[in-house]
Amino acid sequence: MPLRLRPSVLDDAAREGLLTSRAAYGARAAEYTERLGTMDAVAEDDRLLVEAWADRVDGVLADVGCGPAHWTTHLASLGHEVTGIEPVEEFVTHAHRTHPEVRVEPGSFQTLPVAAFNGILGWYSIIHTPPVEMPLLLERAHQALRPGGSLLLGFFASDQVEAFDHAVTTAWYWPVDELSRLLIAAGFTVLDCGTRQDAGVRRHGWIESNRS
Repeated sequence: MPLRLRPSVLDDAAREGLLTSRAAYGARAAEYTERLGTMDAVAEDDRLLVEAWADRVDGVLADVGCGPAHWTTHLASLGHEVTGIEPVEEFVTHAHRTHPEVRVEPGSFQTLPVAAFNGILGWYSIIHTPPVEMPLLLERAHQALRPGGSLLLGFFASDQVEAFDHAVTTAWYWPVDELSRLLIAAGFTVLDCGTRQDAGVRRHGWIESNRS
């Protein structure tokens, strides 16, 4: 049975930004999938981190902004009950065609059903969210989790919140402390966090938090 997704509550400017991001990814979906749409493209440290997180979650997972569903498929192969949620139609179509055994549905953080999941993975799916819209996104994530549910976010880290020219469309750097502050304001308890700097690429950040 499909998830009963909620209507989005974005204002006109935010909705326009989301549509722009969807269109940008849709236009490059085939290229993105070829370059980054398999677990072979995932850093070993990231794979181990996400796998360990998923093992700690007892219940249903959502991979929000799942793209071509490589993480969704990987987590399902490890025995987790997981649904991929993706706003870009081309990625959803690809996932249905290449991984028909995995559940992937159109949607976003804004449309997640209330109290539907025990764990939500947002692995680099928040990077195109402007700072002014981040509190609402985190509020929706909080509402979508069951009591005690876990949220794991991956993002590009920096010393200040700032936009940068991502290969697809504008993205944002986040300091771990600032994103943690917003998570706490949204009702989360931050459990762990960290950054990683690999040679020749942007600094990576991650935060694990629980619904308080």
